[in-house]
Amino acid sequence: MILIGFGGNLPSPEFGAPANNIRAAMDMLSANGVVAEKISGFYETEPVPASDQPWYVNAVASVSTPLGAGNLLELLHRIEHDLGRVREKRWEARLIDLDLLAYNDEVLPSGEDWLAAGQADLPGQAVVPHPRLHLRSFVLVPLMDIAPDWFHPVLKKTARELLSELEDTGNIRKLAGQN
Repeated sequence: MILIGFGGNLPSPEFGAPANNIRAAMDMLSANGVVAEKISGFYETEPVPASDQPWYVNAVASVSTPLGAGNLLELLHRIEHDLGRVREKRWEARLIDLDLLAYNDEVLPSGEDWLAAGQADLPGQAVVPHPRLHLRSFVLVPLMDIAPDWFHPVLKKTARELLSELEDTGNIRKLAGQN
């Protein structure tokens, strides 16, 4: 299963509210041959780490694509750029954030290097599964909508188990009118 995380907490001049930016990103993925198979509901979530930023809107989709993990990550970054995201500092407010959460059972880089690469947080490097997805309710709660039994290939736990182990899930609420 290929999983993509979507988020944002700033409106854009072209599409407006963060939920609309996510929908625009989904349309751009589709236009590039990335087919959404399942899409979670949209959730409002507190910023992580806690700050005075506006709340985020987050969602997760399972997709199919002929692209490999590295090329898919490049496409996600290109779509972020095309939607107006400018990367200046870590954990800043943003129009859109697209994360490659998982790519089937692939682990990149392989073996013990996965954990070290995730901690190094090198821009543009494909680290799959996402090195912090298991720590984030804003990923795990939407993931539960579409794949509660998704199995983390490194941690050897399901999404359901990972969510149950979170000590603090923060404030998260499903947006009205979502699946």
